[in-house]
Amino acid sequence: MDFELLKKLCLANGVSSGEKRVRDIIISEIKDYVDSIEIDAQGNLIVFKRGLERAKNKLMLSAHMDEVGFIVTHINYDGTLCVDEVGGIDRRVISGKRVNLCDSGITGVFGVTPLHLLDSEGRKQIPKISQMYIDIGALDDNDAQNSVSVGELVAFEGFFEENENSIITKAIDDRFGCMVLIDIIKGDLPFDMYFTFVVQEEVGLRGAKTAAYTVDPEFSIVVETTTAADIPNNDEASQVCRLGEGAVISFMDKATIYDRELYKSAFLSAKEAGVKAQAKQAVAGGNDSGVISCSRGGVRTIAVSLPCRYLHSPHTIAYKSDMTAVEKTVAVLAKKLAVK
Repeated sequence: MDFELLKKLCLANGVSSGEKRVRDIIISEIKDYVDSIEIDAQGNLIVFKRGLERAKNKLMLSAHMDEVGFIVTHINYDGTLCVDEVGGIDRRVISGKRVNLCDSGITGVFGVTPLHLLDSEGRKQIPKISQMYIDIGALDDNDAQNSVSVGELVAFEGFFEENENSIITKAIDDRFGCMVLIDIIKGDLPFDMYFTFVVQEEVGLRGAKTAAYTVDPEFSIVVETTTAADIPNNDEASQVCRLGEGAVISFMDKATIYDRELYKSAFLSAKEAGVKAQAKQAVAGGNDSGVISCSRGGVRTIAVSLPCRYLHSPHTIAYKSDMTAVEKTVAVLAKKLAVK
C-alpha cells in the first residue's frame, strides 16, 4: 500500500465544498492510468477505465473526498472568529485544538471560557459550538479581516504518524477510500469499471446523489471508514467493529439496508482474498450508499469499510492490516460483480 499517498491525501485540507486540493492530488495520481476523467458541476470526479475485458455489468466504486470541519460565521470585535460545524463533530474533542483556515492558511486554536470562570454546573457541561471561538492572534476585528473572511472553511490541523502496525491522522474518513480506488485504478483491471470520488458526503451525501445519477450503474461498492468502539469499559455488543479484525461489512445503517446477496458475497470475497472481514454490529451512521442505492431505478449496493477509532476527530487510529483487508476484499468483490 502507498502510505505516502495516504499521508498526502490526509494532510490536504478538504472540508465539504472545499475538496479541490484533494481532487487535484487524485487527478495527478490517476491521469496516466484512465480512459476518461470528468469533473461535474458539484465537483465530483467521475472516472472510467477499461479493463482487460468488457464488463457484463456496469460497476461503480465510490469514495468521498471531503472531511468534517468548520466555517467562519462572524468576526468578533477582538479578532476572534465565530464558527459553525460542517458535518458531525463531537464537541468534546474541539476545545484547545489547532486548526487551519483553508483559504488564508492561517493557524488558530479553539478557545472556550476558562474553567475558573465557570460555576460548578458550567464545569460539568460540554460547551456548545456557539460558546467556542477560534483565536488566530489578531489584534482586533480589523486586523483579522485583513486575512480572514466570513464563509472561510476551517480544518483540523494536519497530522500523520505511522508505525509498524498503525496510522494516526486526521481525515482518514474517507481519504483511505480514495487511496484504495487510486490503487485499484493503477493496477490491471480485469474488467471495465467506473470510479467516483465524490464531494459533500459529510453534510448529507450530496455529491454521490448526482454522481450515481450520471454514471447510472447496476452495482456499486462504497469504500468507507467507520467507527470502531473497541475501547476500555465498552461491552462487546456495543463495540460496533474492532481494529485488527479486518474489513467491515454493513448489513444496515441509518441510510441503507444493504443488498443481502452482496452482503454475503463480500464475506466470501474476503475469504477468497485470504483476509479477515467482520460485520458492522450496529444500525448506526450512514454513508453514500443511502443515495446511490436509490438512484434512478435503483442500484445494488454494498459498503466495505475500514474500522477506525475516534472518527471525525483530529487524531484517528487505524491498523494497516485492516487497510490491506479492505483493499483486497474490494478487489475480489469488484471482479465478481463486473461479471455477475
